[in-house]
Amino acid sequence: MSGGFAPGARVGVLTAEPLDRILDYLAPEGGCRPGDFVEVPLGPRRVLGVVWGPGEGGFDAARLRSIGRVLDAAPMRDELRGFLERAAEYTLTPLSAMLRLATRAPGLGDAPSMQKIYRRGAGLPDRMTEPRARVIEVLEGYGGLAFTLGELAAEAGVSPGVVKGLLATGAVLEQDTPRDRPYPRLDPARPGLALAEDQATAAARLCAGVANGVYGTTLLKGVTGSGKTEVYLEAVAECLRRGRQALVLLPEIALTSEFLARVERRFGARPAEWHSGVTMVERRRLWRMVGRGEAQLVVGARSALFLPFRDLGLIVVDEEHDSSYKQEEGVLYNARDMAVLRASLASAQVVLASATPSLESWANAEAGKYARLDLTARFGAAELPEMATIDLRAEDMPAGRWISPTLQRAVAARLAAGRQSLLFLNRRGYAPVTVCRACGHMIGCDQCDARMVEHRFLKRLVCHQCGETKPIPETCPSCGATGKLAPVGPGVERLAEEAAALFPAARVAVLSSDLFTTARALKDQIEAIAGGEADIIIGTQLVAKGHNFPLLTLVGVIDADLGLQGSDLRAAERTFQLMRQVAGRAGRGADQGVALLQSFQPEHPVIRAILTGDEEGFWRAEAAERRAAGMPPYGRLAGIILSAPEAKTAFDLGTHLARNDAPLRRIGAQLYGPAPAPIARIRGRHRVRLLIKAAKGAALQPAIRDWLAPVKLPAQVRLAVDIDPQSFF
Repeated sequence: MSGGFAPGARVGVLTAEPLDRILDYLAPEGGCRPGDFVEVPLGPRRVLGVVWGPGEGGFDAARLRSIGRVLDAAPMRDELRGFLERAAEYTLTPLSAMLRLATRAPGLGDAPSMQKIYRRGAGLPDRMTEPRARVIEVLEGYGGLAFTLGELAAEAGVSPGVVKGLLATGAVLEQDTPRDRPYPRLDPARPGLALAEDQATAAARLCAGVANGVYGTTLLKGVTGSGKTEVYLEAVAECLRRGRQALVLLPEIALTSEFLARVERRFGARPAEWHSGVTMVERRRLWRMVGRGEAQLVVGARSALFLPFRDLGLIVVDEEHDSSYKQEEGVLYNARDMAVLRASLASAQVVLASATPSLESWANAEAGKYARLDLTARFGAAELPEMATIDLRAEDMPAGRWISPTLQRAVAARLAAGRQSLLFLNRRGYAPVTVCRACGHMIGCDQCDARMVEHRFLKRLVCHQCGETKPIPETCPSCGATGKLAPVGPGVERLAEEAAALFPAARVAVLSSDLFTTARALKDQIEAIAGGEADIIIGTQLVAKGHNFPLLTLVGVIDADLGLQGSDLRAAERTFQLMRQVAGRAGRGADQGVALLQSFQPEHPVIRAILTGDEEGFWRAEAAERRAAGMPPYGRLAGIILSAPEAKTAFDLGTHLARNDAPLRRIGAQLYGPAPAPIARIRGRHRVRLLIKAAKGAALQPAIRDWLAPVKLPAQVRLAVDIDPQSFF
């Protein structure tokens, strides 16, 4: 068969099983082609695989098993296969693990068919029970998405009979639908918002890049509220006009709902969604439709980058500086960097959008690798906020208080004017530490070397590393003293308690990711705040990302020094980004906003850079420091993380690696460690780190591969390689 493999030919099949090699099979009756999704026998099971190319040989053909069948799915294109290979090579990840990322949808081998799905209806049950309420809550929490009967029952924790019982009431609708349906067509001819001159110029440049049909990356840098979204939506429109597909990556599910509404207003239909809040029914539908070109625009989290697009023409990475684009478990990759790689292979354009770009993107634009477009003014009548510090050394603050008198007066003035205030503290829970005043014991996690955080709303202590929870104890677990346990330091819940005491007539709302069980509940709270149903907002970094609260005119940062502590390579950069982002929430309506930063060190260079708005000066200074130290983006780092049930086992392996580092020395790399990880135990496993530092042009991955190749891991020891680490926990 032309371009393919005839029946009985030896072919190589990559499966998503943890084997890290391509297996030989015989082509089935009817033959197959490279990229075909197939079902193959593996031991007693049948597993999903992709025809990767000709078989390697070296194994008796008479003993080879045949491919079971070719699946009814669009074949994986050469572009995606090349991307998975290059991404695996760069991150030193087994190719089979990369394929798992690209096939994360259920039932891919199922034949097209009809199915019954269940949605929220308009009615209400005549008799509300707790199980029925849970079903309705799940349906409403997923924003109208469909479930199968089994999915809905499992998600709500009820029997299928409870769901069936709601059909007669109209509270739940049952529909017959094709298992996989094309998405509604988006209309790029619909007019967008009228753009200001600098926005129109930027949009025209982006559209020209898309129209050229070649690879290119553009850093779209615009102050908060400058209309970056409207600008890059024009590039999306151009992509759709050209008949190609577009992908918009967002850092938080919480941003998705508001963004989808904007897309629907612009193009007349909702795009496809891909993130953890999407049901399995929708995940399968999207995976299959995007491969057929019947999903024009996908809005999703970082893993959407691995979907099988038929013709990807544009990738937008919104808030490109956000640390959530780095996958820190399993396959360790940075979606921002992988977006650039995929676009280069797909002849697509990349737009990296941010008010406060990562130093890596800023440096690439400075070096001419990326184009750069700047939006310097806010959209419409909105003005940038005024910014000032509150010197906490000069404030008369009682013990146990975190809202300074100066900030208290500013909040009171906004309350009197009918405007909103945001008090920002990047600490979840009530208090970061619970200490015994009798013996000094700090309550830690039983599974991790981390302090447990009191969550008073939940009435529990929570470990933010592994998720372990326990009730707040009455007595000290160390000395047995009763009534001596005390919370130390503030979290957002404690700050909300203080705000309610200072402003008893005010409506206080807390925005923190751990207070909302569903994406819908968070969306409802955000919409309520935007509609004026809160006077004071208490928030973590969740509030810094893309939300628009028209009545918000004051932002108070409780502890601007928090991110400057410690030895994190990116501490200054992250503090600068976060402070500028959260300050940008103020004054997005008609009234100008004010941002007040409480600090014990207002003379710190980062605080001064935030106040003056000299962003280019900050980046140049930060770049000079990194360049002098040979640190990213002017040098390369790789982390090696070893973990084992016993600390000695991990340390012994780390010491062995350190003594046999000749492949690293050959490229001039330096090896540091082994040393205990900053959080030395997580989920009962002891963790040891090594850090490799190399010159920017060094062949780092081949050297690491040669270095680790002879190593046989002891039982129960895990080794992970983190290329370009973003954190060092």
